[in-house]
Amino acid sequence: MSTVQEARAKLGEHFGVGGSGKPDRWEALWADGSFIPWDRGLPNPALEDLLKDRQDLIGIPKEASDTAGKRKKAFVPGCGKGYDVLLLSSFGYDAVGLEVSETALKRCLEERDKHGDKYAVRDASLGAGKSNFVAGDFFSNEWTGSAGAEQFDLIYDYTFLCALPPSMRHQWALRMSHLLAPDGHLICLEFPLSKNPNLGGPPFGLQSKVYVQHLAQPGLDIPYNAEGYIPEGVTYPDNPAALKRAAHWQPARTHEIGKDQDWISVWHR
Repeated sequence: MSTVQEARAKLGEHFGVGGSGKPDRWEALWADGSFIPWDRGLPNPALEDLLKDRQDLIGIPKEASDTAGKRKKAFVPGCGKGYDVLLLSSFGYDAVGLEVSETALKRCLEERDKHGDKYAVRDASLGAGKSNFVAGDFFSNEWTGSAGAEQFDLIYDYTFLCALPPSMRHQWALRMSHLLAPDGHLICLEFPLSKNPNLGGPPFGLQSKVYVQHLAQPGLDIPYNAEGYIPEGVTYPDNPAALKRAAHWQPARTHEIGKDQDWISVWHR
């Protein structure tokens, strides 16, 4: 059994069936600190390349001529130790990271305080945005006051959807639709696309069409077949809360675990 398979088996044993939706199970792992297999120690290179090279798609975090300093707000649910939040801030976004674990929140603050110099400002004319970390339940509104926003111009999901049981995916899509500002963009780094969905999780195996169908029908509990896939040929009526895919590509760089497998999708209203 490979190291990746061993880690996934251990995670499955820790959480049990559906247990990844329970905050106390995540807190237990963070509090122990000896087994955090999702931590890569740095931001995902795929996000860095997108922020640098695809401003034609997602826009810029702030107009250099804006003397009032109004910046776009970015959001990373399930942000881990906050690497991607700090990366977004270095590009000029006011970025917020959310974690369900209070211990994870402490690790985010430690990363910012001890290693913040790793995240150099990318554009001196724009400067760095703020970074803020809050603890809370993604599906609740209780944390939005601490985050300073109820909607965000940019949302980034890498290993958040795959951490949720499949039974919660329709809730994830609806919440994303509510959190995304009218002109905002949702960035999904789709992972893990190579894992059989019937092997359980976290991470739970995904397909690109899982994002397509759930984000087209936020809140609709879409059925899966016995093999763990969404059946082909099923159509649904238009949904006013729908998000549409603006772009989809395989990144040249990503974390090693997703190399030659990860895809990026960018969504808007």
